[in-house]
Amino acid sequence: MKRATLFLSTLILLSCGEQAKKDNETMEQKAQRIHEKVITLDTHNDINVKNFTDSINYSQNLDTQVNLPKMKAGGLDVSWLIVYTGQDSLNAEGYAKAKENAMAKFKAIHRLCEEFAPNEMALALTSDDVRNIHAQGKKVAMIGVENAYPIGLDISNFEKYHEMGARYVSLSHNGHSQFSDSNTGEEDDIWLHNGLSELGKDAVKEMNRLGIMIDISHPSKEAILQTIALSKAPVIASHSSARALCDHSRNLDDEMLLLLKENGGVVQTVAFSAYLNTEKHNQRAAYMKTVHQKVADSLNIEWHERSALGTLNDQQKEAYLENYPKVLSIAEDLIKNREDVPAAVNVSDFVDHIDYMVKLIGLEHVGISSDFDGGGGIEGWSDASETFNVTLELVKRGYSEEEIAKLWGGNLLRVLDEVQAFAASSSGS
Repeated sequence: MKRATLFLSTLILLSCGEQAKKDNETMEQKAQRIHEKVITLDTHNDINVKNFTDSINYSQNLDTQVNLPKMKAGGLDVSWLIVYTGQDSLNAEGYAKAKENAMAKFKAIHRLCEEFAPNEMALALTSDDVRNIHAQGKKVAMIGVENAYPIGLDISNFEKYHEMGARYVSLSHNGHSQFSDSNTGEEDDIWLHNGLSELGKDAVKEMNRLGIMIDISHPSKEAILQTIALSKAPVIASHSSARALCDHSRNLDDEMLLLLKENGGVVQTVAFSAYLNTEKHNQRAAYMKTVHQKVADSLNIEWHERSALGTLNDQQKEAYLENYPKVLSIAEDLIKNREDVPAAVNVSDFVDHIDYMVKLIGLEHVGISSDFDGGGGIEGWSDASETFNVTLELVKRGYSEEEIAKLWGGNLLRVLDEVQAFAASSSGS
């Protein structure tokens, strides 16, 4: 009896001691404790296959915004690596070329996990995989497909993508695909399908059947509305923010957000400057345009504004994507001590969007993404090594550990579970 009482007293003292530590924590200490405990998941990181070779890969601290050393430094646990293909002509030649690009990216991700860094990173296909890999002390890779264009006209290719690890797919990108109109149609009011094509409607049903999350970040509003109405499982916006705060066609307006809530889905707030604060972004971009050009000239490389990316040929695009992080890094160093530099869009602007969407549709339907190595990155979260700063800002705003865990990945994994559960129940019925 005395031993039991002593044991209970010890437990109470330890518990009180832990609580006292928490009560005396600074804001930063609290954020650090939470950041180390929760699983942090970023749903959108682009890749360049040149960085997935025996000699150059993510086990090294490359110029890329995401790689294993930067993930470790910032405490980013899960990176969705993206199989992205730009939009081209809707014909057999275009589809074949796009398929080649997509396959190269799938293979690159598998090589990273299976050959280059198998002791540091593993590929996850389910939420259980994520938790098990994380528990082993490894970083987690997952695969998302940005633009279904490479699938061509053969709907059975969705199953092949699923077998290769794809766990979300968007039906379009910048330009109308064979499946769906793109948000870019807002610029000229020219539409190809007035939402989804018949093939696109079949694709929604096929992704539901397979257990692939449907990504609505790039399609047009009408396509998004039709997708949500048609899908029997929750959908995601893998990298979008709130249009009410930043009027950009890539963001979701309140109607779409409320429908997303009703659908049970999640919007992954994106740290993309132009989608967070238009005024600040434009002022900064105008200033930096000259700086970027001067840096490019000093390096004797061709430079383009990111908005012109769609007009470049493959060789120019490849060179641009390779030089982009280098030019930006040098430019940021050049302006550090200047007093006339316009304020950059920052982590506070980013969390403003999280706050807005949490208030509108509920915390369970909001998550986090960066679009690193695809144009994303803001002051305070410019690469994966600064991931902690997002958690710190969330703590400053009053979010609890449980809420932060949901924002950082819990909500997204819940949707993945529900999408996969629907597929399992449908196949068994």
